This record gives sequence, structure tokens and C-alpha cells, in this order.
Amino acid sequence: MASFDADLALAHQLADNAESLAMSRFLALDLKVKTKPDLTPVTDADTAVEQSMRETLERERPRDGVLGEEFGTTGASQRRWVLDPIDGTKNFVRGVPVWASLIALMEDDEVVVGVVAAPALGRRWWAAQGSGAHTGGRLADSRPLHVSAVATLEDASFSCSDDVGWDTASAPGALDALRARTWRSRAYGDFWSHVLVAEGAADIAAEPDLGPWDVAALVPVITEAGGRITSFTGGPSVGPGGALTTNGLLHEAVLDLVRPTT
Repeated sequence: MASFDADLALAHQLADNAESLAMSRFLALDLKVKTKPDLTPVTDADTAVEQSMRETLERERPRDGVLGEEFGTTGASQRRWVLDPIDGTKNFVRGVPVWASLIALMEDDEVVVGVVAAPALGRRWWAAQGSGAHTGGRLADSRPLHVSAVATLEDASFSCSDDVGWDTASAPGALDALRARTWRSRAYGDFWSHVLVAEGAADIAAEPDLGPWDVAALVPVITEAGGRITSFTGGPSVGPGGALTTNGLLHEAVLDLVRPTT
């Protein structure tokens, strides 16, 4: 199996720079906020972070392609970096510390490296294919991740951001059914719901409408921790159809509830 150690080290370097830039603008009184065509906010921090990551990749991996939320696709290669400079921009704007820079490397259609850096929480989660998943405040202070052993919906903790998009992306009444069937439901939101599944602190996380930059970095973190992440149809999560993350044991039962009927 190929080693992705050098790529993971580079992803951490990108995360270091992203954290420094983003934290310098978090809670800034002069933060500049615009509304994109899809009516979601973008700040000067989003664009500065992505531009910085792109400049580093151009220097360190000039042959690799890049897909970023703010500046689209550049380059054509079987290796492509997928970047979300600030996942949780609405939280960032309001001063809520639940936001992260998401950094992933894909080879063809497979995500092989993922780093989730949440500096306002003082946490980072990362994984490379075949090397396990880890979390910590810094690289020298890390611990391995593993999903829970919860095997029934009635004992499971479920998280999603909100109810937006569920009516069109899932089976009718799926969100209400999940909330009714599971032991506990909370709205941790965005990336956090999914990495909590990797930690074993939650058992199910689901979001019905995500871009590839929202989910790519999560994939190796979840799978290397022993979990499973797919779309609501059971297909690949980096694509249309939302993202469903579980500890693996619960996945088919949750798919039975959320899978669209058409």
C-alpha cells in the first residue's frame, strides 16, 4: 500500500497556516462579509485562507489539481486537493467557535488524506489511508480514534445541523423517524457531528446537502476510525446526495430510514 505520510505532513502544514490566518480574523470587528449567489456568507478570512493554501500547493505540489469552495477548480490531475477554508462560516461570523478548515487529498475518486483543523476549539482530527485516524491539540499530543460499539438505534446518539434540505434529499419523514428511533439527538453541526462519530462520542451524523469540500476531509477520518460514510442513497459521499456517517454497525439501519424513495 502506498504511503501518504508526506502528503499528510503537507496537509498539516496547510492547516497550520489556515489556523493562523483564520484565528487572526475570528472575532475581528472589521471582518468583511459578503453574500454569495447561493445566499451563503463568505468572509475575507475564507478567501485569504484558501488563497494561502493554494499558494503553498502551487509551490509544493505544482502537478496536483485543486478544488476549493471559494475559487473552484484549477489544474487537471489524478491527484486533487479539496479545500474548504472555513467550514461553518455562519458560526465564524457570529463568533461561535464551531468552525474548521477542511483539507483533503483525492487520488482519482478516492480520498486518501484528510485533516480537519478547528483552532477555536483547540482541536484537530486527521487520517491517511492505511495509517489510522487521530485527534489532538497538536501533533505531539495525539490519540487514536475509534468509533463506538453501539449496535441498536435505540441506544444511539444522533446529530445533524438542522432540518434544512431533508424533505428533498431523504425519504419522507426520515429526520423525524431518526429522532424518534434514537436514544438522543443533538445539533452539534457541520464537521463536528461527523468527527464526533469518529471519536465514538456520537454514533450517527447526517447532512442532506453538502459540497465535495464539506465532506472530503471527513472521509478518511471516519473510515480509518472504523466507521462508514456514504450518501443518503448508500453511494459515495463525495458527490450529490448528502453525507451519512455512522459507526458502521448502524449504517444499514439508518440507510433504511433515510434512503430516498425515488
